[in-house]
Amino acid sequence: MTYLGFVLAALGLGLVIWSARLLGRSFTPFPKPPPEGELVQTGPFGIVRHPIYVGGVLFAAGLSLAFSVYGLILTGVLAVFWFFKARVEERHLSERFPQYAEYRQRTWF
Repeated sequence: MTYLGFVLAALGLGLVIWSARLLGRSFTPFPKPPPEGELVQTGPFGIVRHPIYVGGVLFAAGLSLAFSVYGLILTGVLAVFWFFKARVEERHLSERFPQYAEYRQRTWF
């Protein structure tokens, strides 16, 4: 479990870093995109709409498996929080980018 945990954590961290770099100036911790933000649809964003959240959950789950399985409870809480935050974020993105509806249909969470 420890080895699997470290692998998951590394994959999650790599996904977060890659996604954040692709977003560049569009990256924000808030659900509303910045005024200069753009809709990124390349890299992991071509498959999943919220790869930073997915990577963050993988990272937290991996650390939980490596150090304390009980941490998976907190990882679950984090995943639920990010799920609802993503729903708010998607409303803002739909208002801002007309092509978001089509993008949403061809990608996963």
